[in-house]
Amino acid sequence: ILGALTCERFWTRFGRNVTTWSPVGAAFNTKAQRRYLFGVQGLFGVPELSCPEGFEVATKKALKKTECLLEKACCGPPGVQTVEAFDQLSDGLCKVADLADFVKVAHPDPEYRKAAEKTCIEIGTVVEKLNTNVELCQSLRKLLDNADMATDLDADTRRVAELFMFDFEISGIHLDDKRAVALHVKLLDLNNEFLVGSHMPNRIATSVVPQHLHFHFANEGSFIQVGGLHADSPDDLVREIAYRVYLYPNADMFECLEELLKCRYKLAKLVGYESYGHRALKGTMAKTPETVMSFLQLLTDKLSDRTAKDFDMMRGMKKKLNPRNSELMPWDHSFLSGVVRAERYNIEPSLYSPYLSLGACMEGLNNLFCQLYGVSLMSEQPGVGEVWSEDVRKLDCHFTIRGGRWCQDMGQYQLPVVVLMLSLPQPTKSTPTLLTPGMMENLFHEMGHAMHSMLGRTRYQHVTGTRCATDFAEVPSILMEYFASDYRVISQFARHYETGQPLPETMVARLSESKKVCGAADIQLQVFYAVLDQLYHGKPQNCSTTDILKEMQQKFYGLPYVPNTAWQLRFSHLIGYGAKYYSYLLSRAVASMVWKQCFLQDPLNRDMGERYRREMLAHGGAKEPMLMVEGMLQRRPTMEDFVDALVSELEPNFETFMMDSES
Repeated sequence: ILGALTCERFWTRFGRNVTTWSPVGAAFNTKAQRRYLFGVQGLFGVPELSCPEGFEVATKKALKKTECLLEKACCGPPGVQTVEAFDQLSDGLCKVADLADFVKVAHPDPEYRKAAEKTCIEIGTVVEKLNTNVELCQSLRKLLDNADMATDLDADTRRVAELFMFDFEISGIHLDDKRAVALHVKLLDLNNEFLVGSHMPNRIATSVVPQHLHFHFANEGSFIQVGGLHADSPDDLVREIAYRVYLYPNADMFECLEELLKCRYKLAKLVGYESYGHRALKGTMAKTPETVMSFLQLLTDKLSDRTAKDFDMMRGMKKKLNPRNSELMPWDHSFLSGVVRAERYNIEPSLYSPYLSLGACMEGLNNLFCQLYGVSLMSEQPGVGEVWSEDVRKLDCHFTIRGGRWCQDMGQYQLPVVVLMLSLPQPTKSTPTLLTPGMMENLFHEMGHAMHSMLGRTRYQHVTGTRCATDFAEVPSILMEYFASDYRVISQFARHYETGQPLPETMVARLSESKKVCGAADIQLQVFYAVLDQLYHGKPQNCSTTDILKEMQQKFYGLPYVPNTAWQLRFSHLIGYGAKYYSYLLSRAVASMVWKQCFLQDPLNRDMGERYRREMLAHGGAKEPMLMVEGMLQRRPTMEDFVDALVSELEPNFETFMMDSES
């Protein structure tokens, strides 16, 4: 359906549902009744997109407008209007490119996907030209270099101008040096090559793998194809084979990664940074690689005892399951931590699902937003062709289709449009779509991203919503996970789809506690990945990426390195999150502090909800991230505070044990 957030537009994907609830719940738990009130509108209400060919029309329209704005930005007198022209340039291209980027992966019609892919390439080419347009860069430089004019700019305009300038500078076009542009172009190719290669399967001769295990893998004649780690397989040998084969080093990929890291370093040095890490972390909460490494080292030190105990628990479980081979190996971590968790708390997802229909969960989100922010979700009938399918659900992610901004020419705010995509089970004739606890938590998580965009009120779209520092971007989504785990929130919506009975509090408490099992080891694995990312993007070392991995695995993880494996060649996050993989850990620490200080006592407190909206959600990237955190917590936290917040998450809740014993 097309949902509306008070006067804002909000789109989400759902399936056919069968029972009756409140208006919001019913919209997701009953089959959609299409009563088209409008004529043909085109995808997302864009008239041109009523057919695949419309993408070409929309692209030409956007590019024509780009030419006019480019002239305005380059030839007009320097001032606020210069920054506004830059933002309009960005907005006009992003409106089409972001929409196309979504359609090319989500639309069921291959003709639409093909047309959207073509648009992505065309707009991408134009964006690359703009990023290396010297005249455009100089027009902005002229404004910022004039002390009087720069001082007269309001804070938001100056920050956005500086962010645009930073984008120019990191590409090196302000230098009279063609090497920078050449490196930039080369990196685009290397990034794509590594991203594609990191997901390619490996293969091994069929004769090498025991016959009874063949069915676990894809068969390719005389070879068996291994396309993943099979980390949750209950068979030790399947996990080991998958690990050794999938992570076997590929010479071309090894060379690609080494060259990619060298080029990133060279470009960073060329534009005046000590390393690629220093360049990437400018404008983040952490600010420098040294701060990140300090955070990761301190976290490792404070987790060490707990991590050792977690690995001991896993070893004990492996010995119990396989007495002849009880050595704990990297391929055991995910499976054995799950087994320990299940044995200790007996968490069976199917016992929770009847209480977590999609409609009930959406009802819960609506209630939560009403109480925290005073906004409501309402279902609306879409126009003909406005949505791409009656029943689509796949891929857990959040796409910004259009960013919000103040439209000076129209005297009103351009409302953001957001799509939430979820992988959900099919409903049946007798049951609505029922979610597992993990799916419910993920729905809340992704809705946190959506609300960040929906509630943002920035003057410029370049910094709206999730267009902010990477180590701040996950805070709103992770914070929503805390609401999804709190019984005072869950009790408002989790009820059996047939009987209406509420989800028992003891079940919620057990679920929350189960997440802490082997939690230290899980965090430590993420720390290891983050350290690896930092070192790869630091100053070049006189050793290979595998040598660095071996050393860091011993120091920051603890499970042995497996000879003839190269996990780093599967580390696809190095592309989109280069030098920023630590971001998720830091965002979780911030979310933990906000939850405990502001919402733990009363998760439905309207005053705190308004403060959160005002201090953290409204600004997007228009304000320094640490200043937003400081505004919310009313103090400036240290890295030690963040580490303590993560470690304290692992403390057991003794009330849970009391409730379990009583029940």
